Amino acid sequence: MTILLRIEALSVQADGKTLLEPLSLNLAAGECLTILGETGAGKSLLMHAIMGTLPPPLTASGRILLGDTDLASLERSARERLWGQQLAMLPQEPWHSLDPLMPALQQVAEVHECVHGQAPEQAQQTATQALTGVGLEAAAARLPGQLSGGMAQRLAFCAATAAGAPILLADEPTKGLDASRRDQVATLLRQHAQQGALLTITHDVEVARQLGGTLLVMRAGHLLESGDAQAILAAPQHDYTRALIAADPRHWPAPLVAAVTGAPASEPVLEARGLRLKRGGRQLFEGLDLRIEPGEILGIAGDSGCGKSSLGDLLLGLLPADAGVVTRRPGVAAHRYLKLYQDPPAAFAAGVPLRRLFDDVLRLHRLDPAKLPPLLERLRLRPELLARPATEVSGGELQRLAIARALLLDPLLLFADEPVSRLDPITAREVTELLVQSARERGCALLLVSHDAEALARACDRHIRLG
Repeated sequence: MTILLRIEALSVQADGKTLLEPLSLNLAAGECLTILGETGAGKSLLMHAIMGTLPPPLTASGRILLGDTDLASLERSARERLWGQQLAMLPQEPWHSLDPLMPALQQVAEVHECVHGQAPEQAQQTATQALTGVGLEAAAARLPGQLSGGMAQRLAFCAATAAGAPILLADEPTKGLDASRRDQVATLLRQHAQQGALLTITHDVEVARQLGGTLLVMRAGHLLESGDAQAILAAPQHDYTRALIAADPRHWPAPLVAAVTGAPASEPVLEARGLRLKRGGRQLFEGLDLRIEPGEILGIAGDSGCGKSSLGDLLLGLLPADAGVVTRRPGVAAHRYLKLYQDPPAAFAAGVPLRRLFDDVLRLHRLDPAKLPPLLERLRLRPELLARPATEVSGGELQRLAIARALLLDPLLLFADEPVSRLDPITAREVTELLVQSARERGCALLLVSHDAEALARACDRHIRLG
């Protein structure tokens, strides 16, 4: 068995605090190695330490051996020369790896031209085959900003693997994807591993099951158990692993939070009639009617790219409809009709401490600062995270911070676009329960977007499916 990547006592620190306890592992040729764990467990830190992309003040110690070369001893420029050629990373946020001004096809074709030396026409053909393989052939001419989160994730996969690096580091590669697309990407990842090796980070137990190979379970920077993936998932030894598996939405109570009975009738929060929307030459929906009551939980389902996010933008007045009328309750401030974005980095200013961003919200809307600490506690967020900018917290932590900010504003309608797609199963249930319970208590209408039919069935009063 050929070892392609060897990690020896790798740890990550920040300001004297250890965020990732010393970890050792071997990644062999043809192997799938998957790390499963809670949001904020240090999984993404491991990948950034391997790639050499940890942002300050984070530092790594230990050895990272690619063959006989210790990557930790190389200068940044020397490590960068290995990117794409020996090591490739699929980041958790696809927007971080895509050129916002370059069409989807060219994002992939450019790699084949620059790395493999293909002529432009041949590179375009090769890139077209790659996009077709993940169901993106119709999106070849679109810019990343015109893609849904799931579509951007698939495009980033094609771009990351185009250079042919034998070792692929995939950070939450299936988040935001419906079940069929998730299974498709899992298959592509397994195929890549057969030609090299795969290290995957995920909070999705089903993805870990499909990838197979070796499984490591982590929590709070510690390794809890490791071994054959199928054996661990069939008979987990650690209480936390058992809790992760038990937190699957199939095991949630129905309803997750009981509806308020005997509430007095009132006017709807929003009404929509005859909505029609076309994007990219494709009809997303037409003749759509909605009436949304205070405290109602409405689920919105559909495959990636079917128009779920666009429907939210339309209902909130962020996007004009091709036809139809949307009526919101008169006399209500615009900021009480809110959207939780599918990709939270798009909703936070980069480089600004989160504390300043929250202070701005509190000051602008004259809110009581005492409302924030209890929200952070309910969302299992450490107050010291607010000292960091958005780029220095995990995707799951940033998602929960976005939820905290939205709930501070006491919304009348909250369009939550895949609000738990970055969260482990345990945290996902807790956050979904918090959102639903808060909506019930406040009389807030909650429009919950998800690819998980089981979660919608248990959390929502009713749901619609687009596409």
